[in-house]
Amino acid sequence: MGKIHNLLELHGLEEARRQASLESKVQRYCVDAAHEVMADEAISIGITHSGFAMAALPHKKTTETVWERDGGNIKLLIESGLDKNKDAVGIPYGSMARMILLYLQTQAVKTKSREVELGASMNAWLKAMGITVGGNTYNAVRDQAKRISRCRLTFFRNNGREELVSNGAFIRDAIFPVDNDVNQPSLWREVVRLDESFYESLIDHPLPLREVAIRQISSKSKAIDIYIWLAYRLHVLKDPVNISWAALKGQFGSEYSQLRGFKRDIIAPLKLALSVYPEAHVEFDQETGILLYPSPPPVPEKRMIGR
Repeated sequence: MGKIHNLLELHGLEEARRQASLESKVQRYCVDAAHEVMADEAISIGITHSGFAMAALPHKKTTETVWERDGGNIKLLIESGLDKNKDAVGIPYGSMARMILLYLQTQAVKTKSREVELGASMNAWLKAMGITVGGNTYNAVRDQAKRISRCRLTFFRNNGREELVSNGAFIRDAIFPVDNDVNQPSLWREVVRLDESFYESLIDHPLPLREVAIRQISSKSKAIDIYIWLAYRLHVLKDPVNISWAALKGQFGSEYSQLRGFKRDIIAPLKLALSVYPEAHVEFDQETGILLYPSPPPVPEKRMIGR
């Protein structure tokens, strides 16, 4: 448990907020996020494909039509889909794309079905995650839904003996909305079906997450990726592992040309991800990087879906 979590346990929320305010706005945000997670007793579970722990979507809009991420033994290729005029619709990106995909994956695993109900259920979940689907947010949701609906993806997994290749898409049926009434736009179809290859791979490689943690970082795509990565790495470690800043840059900041800029910008999302993962034991070193220690998973094994 980190400094913020110990502070909350020993002195309570108000004192933790007061001390955090003396440091930075980020620290205050981390205190509030940590408090929400520590106070949560429901332990509602979200699910993502474990492959996203090593190879994630872009954080910002890109003009590339093929997105490549290499996470060591896992490599992800995402190809932009085409519209009816054969124009590329673009690669999904940012926090909204991640939240939509988290919902689809969580529902599919919970129901053990490729068919996922949307409509009011999707809207209710996004609202529960702190996202109000309306106004300016509507266009962002619509755009990312369209990108997710039409892109193609390939996972490459190397287990040391052979390379396993999974081709497909996120979903088989399009989920992008069609507005029949400009005054009452329709966000979703009633039911969509996940691509069979993606669904089977998801069932084989699910990664449980805390929904309350995701809610606290729902607008921070880098924090989401770091949280997923930590949830994947920490609980399987046998001994402490040092991750250099250069290695972290390869994982989370390949768009940076200089290590110095990456180090400057990654600290805030890293602290935020750790604030919503109280069980994580991670130490910082400004010179060498971060030190990961064996830690419990964010979701206790007895609470995992299907147990």
